Amino acid sequence: KIYSAKLLVIGAGGIGCELLKNLILTGFEDIEIVDLDTIDVSNLNRQFLFNKEHVGKPKAIVARDSVLRYNPKAKIIAHHGSIISPEYGRLITYKQFTVVLNAL
Repeated sequence: KIYSAKLLVIGAGGIGCELLKNLILTGFEDIEIVDLDTIDVSNLNRQFLFNKEHVGKPKAIVARDSVLRYNPKAKIIAHHGSIISPEYGRLITYKQFTVVLNAL
């Protein structure tokens, strides 16, 4: 039953990359990711889901695409933006998630 949980991961940087990889490899398949940042060259040494061709792209989107290689049948939704923006206040209600993980 735990693997059917709906998870929200806030942040797809150093902590978020490791967390997303661990969640997918553990068997979780329903995850939403929110991150407002884009990938910078300085991220590449510690954020292993990203590489040189990803520089300038949204972290949440690339992180989703990267972890789907580990489990292509997972349902992962990525949002490029701030979790506190009004847009996500309407889209994301915390009650819809079983677990919310802060990876900021």
